[in-house]
This record gives sequence, structure tokens and C-alpha cells, in this order.
Amino acid sequence: MFVHAVDQPHIPPLECPARFRTEIVYFMTPPGVRGAPADLADGEYWIDAADARRWLDEQVVYVVSPLDAENQAEIELTEYHEAFLEWLLAGNVRRVRLA
Repeated sequence: MFVHAVDQPHIPPLECPARFRTEIVYFMTPPGVRGAPADLADGEYWIDAADARRWLDEQVVYVVSPLDAENQAEIELTEYHEAFLEWLLAGNVRRVRLA
């Protein structure tokens, strides 16, 4: 599976394991929030740069459980999560598509 930079098409795609397809939601900024476009196509995601930098610095991403919206869980970054965040930041990528 590859992650493509929609907003930076000159950046080569990043290869990730197939399971990243279900994990990318940990990193996405919801449409219409903090600059994320409200009109994202199916399979496209927007990742806020400040969030990406913070997750990389802290080596964790925070997720909210659908069963307990008042508490967040920390998920430690894997090597491919780190590679994804570094790829985003190095290429100034915000809008991505999985293929």
C-alpha cells in the first residue's frame, strides 16, 4: 500500500504496510477542523503539521475510544508511523490519499 501526497504531487509515494489503511485515522484532522478542507474525496486524509510534529516529538499518538469519549489512550508510534510523519513534515505534505 502507498501513501500519495495529493497537495505535493512531485513527492514520491511512501510505502506502508496494508494495516496502515485502518491506522491512518489516528493521524487525520477531521474535515473542516484546523484548516482541513471540508471537501476531502473518499480515501483522502488531511494531517495537521503541528500535530504531526508533536506526535513525532512525543513518540505517541492520542486516540479517543468510541466507548469512552472522556478518556484518551496513547498509542506508541511504530517505525512506519515515524516514517510516515517524517515524510509528511519533510515534504510539507498535508493532504494524502491511500492506494
